[in-house]
Amino acid sequence: MAAENYTPDEKDLSILRILQKDAKLSIRDIANKINLSPTPTHERIKRMEKLGIIKEYTTVVDRKKVNKGMTVICMIALNVHNKKTAGQFIEEVSRLKEVIEFYNISGDFDFMLKILAANMDEFHDFFVNKLSEIEGIGQTKSIFVMNSIKESTEIV
Repeated sequence: MAAENYTPDEKDLSILRILQKDAKLSIRDIANKINLSPTPTHERIKRMEKLGIIKEYTTVVDRKKVNKGMTVICMIALNVHNKKTAGQFIEEVSRLKEVIEFYNISGDFDFMLKILAANMDEFHDFFVNKLSEIEGIGQTKSIFVMNSIKESTEIV
């Protein structure tokens, strides 16, 4: 069964909601929360993993506690718009560990990056020595996040 032909039912959506809040719960605990026995609960989770609905299990880290408290949104416009330039840009930016989110966007800019740094000095070093060295960048605009109002990984 292909993921594009699969529509999660209410039990699957309940499982997803539970896993998004706490992926460390046991199958038995999840099953109890959705009033289903452990075996079909496990089978549903495995099916959603196989179909790519559940992409991975991860840990959400407090950025400030690991000295990455500065968040910068960086908008980038390329100076040349062709597949080769865009492809090279995407490949190089994708390798930068400071970039935690990377989007191709429409409007005045072509790409939006979410960058983490310890402080302004670290961001400046990243910007000057890594990001601005990438070929094809025509214009940049950096927006410094003052406070995070809402962040979530929950989508259902």
